[in-house]
Amino acid sequence: MNNETIEKAKENMEKSIKVFQKNLGNIRAGVANAGLLEGVKVDYYGAPTPLTQMSSVTIPEPRVLLITPYDVNSLDDIEHALLASNLGLTPANDGKVIRLVIPQLTGERREEIAKEVGKEAEEAKIAVRNVRRDAMNALKRQQKDDEITEDEQRNLEKQVQKVTDDATKKIDTLADEKRKEITQG
Repeated sequence: MNNETIEKAKENMEKSIKVFQKNLGNIRAGVANAGLLEGVKVDYYGAPTPLTQMSSVTIPEPRVLLITPYDVNSLDDIEHALLASNLGLTPANDGKVIRLVIPQLTGERREEIAKEVGKEAEEAKIAVRNVRRDAMNALKRQQKDDEITEDEQRNLEKQVQKVTDDATKKIDTLADEKRKEITQG
């Protein structure tokens, strides 16, 4: 039972880190990243369809996303969806493909984005700490129900803390890498 608590905590912390990584991928750093289009839904024959399911997205240049629809008739729908999204990018439609040019970031904008990265990192750390709290409570319950001894509880709590520290370090490392990418971009 006891190792199960730590394994579950580890698993949930990894999920929090994966969500954080996905969120980082959606933060624009002045370079083209297909992840920017993850949340864009196109009204395709009356159904909201993810853009990534109805087109191929390539990166021909460092600051250009090239969207090639599988169905050329959906170009206008894709263009409208991109304009309606909160990406802040203006699509260039040439009748066959859509180009999204990622503008060069200003120093001020880089600072704003770096702060956004910090906010995302803090949210991820809060999620990790919540997992830690749940694991600690589970261990206390196990000790109270005489499933584990006090010594085992203390030992397992130290293990949970180590897993928490490792997850927090990983979040900090990912955030630092993203900040570096943004400031040097």
